[in-house]
Amino acid sequence: MSIIVKNIKWIMLFSGVVTCTTFSAVVNPQDALLTMFGSNLEEPLANLITRSWGFLIFLMGALLIFGAFKPVFRMFCIITVVISKIGFLFLSLIYGLNYIGTLWITLLFDTLVVLTLCFYIISQKYYDEG
Repeated sequence: MSIIVKNIKWIMLFSGVVTCTTFSAVVNPQDALLTMFGSNLEEPLANLITRSWGFLIFLMGALLIFGAFKPVFRMFCIITVVISKIGFLFLSLIYGLNYIGTLWITLLFDTLVVLTLCFYIISQKYYDEG
């Protein structure tokens, strides 16, 4: 059995907790923008959008944690989070090249999470058929 399949609960818990740290954007959007992107926006709309974005990313982390404890929902949670993280990665690479200097840790983390979870999806399908 693959080490990822065997330890998926802990992988999901770890990546879920790390992903949930974006809740800080809900509480303090200016610091979140400065930390992640190296800039801030003074407009009230940017404040609202950043808070909303932080909350939605937090929900993806919560889904990972939920799926870690509820195996019946695990694949749904994983696929939802993978789609969300791939979307963020592509949008960051297409429109956010100016922010790579400060965003690279997040991009690296999300890439590793996506690759790990995709490997789990493929491995799990193989184990189910085998």
